Amino acid sequence: MTKVDLGQLLEDSGAILRGHFILASGRHSDVYFEKFRVIEQPQVLSALCAEIAEHYRDLDCDFVAGPTTGGIIIAFEVGRQMGKPAVYAETENGVKTLRRGKVLPPNAKVLIVDDVLTTGKSLFETRDAITRAGGQVVGYAVLVNRAQTEIDAKPLFSAYTVEAVSYAEDELPAHLAAVPAVKPGTSVSK
Repeated sequence: MTKVDLGQLLEDSGAILRGHFILASGRHSDVYFEKFRVIEQPQVLSALCAEIAEHYRDLDCDFVAGPTTGGIIIAFEVGRQMGKPAVYAETENGVKTLRRGKVLPPNAKVLIVDDVLTTGKSLFETRDAITRAGGQVVGYAVLVNRAQTEIDAKPLFSAYTVEAVSYAEDELPAHLAAVPAVKPGTSVSK
């Protein structure tokens, strides 16, 4: 099997965008990863998920879990490639939880996956949902890691790491402040 150049695959898919973006975390960046360009292309998503499945092929786990929205599709594909069932953390009353009657066996071992890592918030919320459901998190993985600092999620694997600096609104460099900000996923500019 030929090794895939993931960076080129992401660029070709239109997933890596350049400009001035307001991230889900509220921070600003000149690089944005548009996960839906990956999720809508099965061959691209499968290639990234294959990196995760291969990295964790010897991991002793019972389930692969992902948060809504993108993490659900990723959990399904990584679970399919690893031969493990997927579970999903959805938001209910402002808190990530396992819904729709899903129950984990006591001490079930769970690998958590997600799309883009910036602050770790989705991973932590999913971890809390798994823990409340009686599961034990044994690993984390993301398609793209854009975090600027170390995240307290171990072991953590990233299929692809992108160099992307993010800024608080009051710390914007002049070159970025001069470009109108766009909040991806919407057509609303700030």
